[in-house]
Amino acid sequence: MADAATKDREFMSAALALARKNAASAEGGPFGAIVVFDGKIVGEGRNQVTTNNDPTAHAEVVAIRDAAKHLGRFDLRGCVIYTSCEPCPMCLAAAYWARVDKVAYAATQYEAAAAGFDDAYLYDELAKDMGSRQLPCVQVKTGDEDPFAVWLANPNRIPY
Repeated sequence: MADAATKDREFMSAALALARKNAASAEGGPFGAIVVFDGKIVGEGRNQVTTNNDPTAHAEVVAIRDAAKHLGRFDLRGCVIYTSCEPCPMCLAAAYWARVDKVAYAATQYEAAAAGFDDAYLYDELAKDMGSRQLPCVQVKTGDEDPFAVWLANPNRIPY
């Protein structure tokens, strides 16, 4: 039976193969990711930002969506994401929301930056308080019924 490090390398090779295929096809950026549950690949994703004109279609997000669909649940506890590159802030947040057990990556954010994929400004912006960010985010109150109150009053809600 293969040890954990060997399995990690095998799964990472699968994520890297998706990234290389995508890079060669020019159908998106050079990124690939898989989601593994119980020793099996249950989700795959490749960067599809330019193909789908979807700025959220990063490999990790696509793989999370695929895994959730195949497992029939939004909570991916017990899963590991293997991704060709250190996740950007959006993808890292998606991994947290999916509640995966671990994220394993090959290239660092610095290697990605050297290839033209620099997320440093995002990390810098997120470290600032809301009023100091380049993207204005303002609260607008209307006096309408609070959706959170409706949510809390709904006996059929599904917590997550």
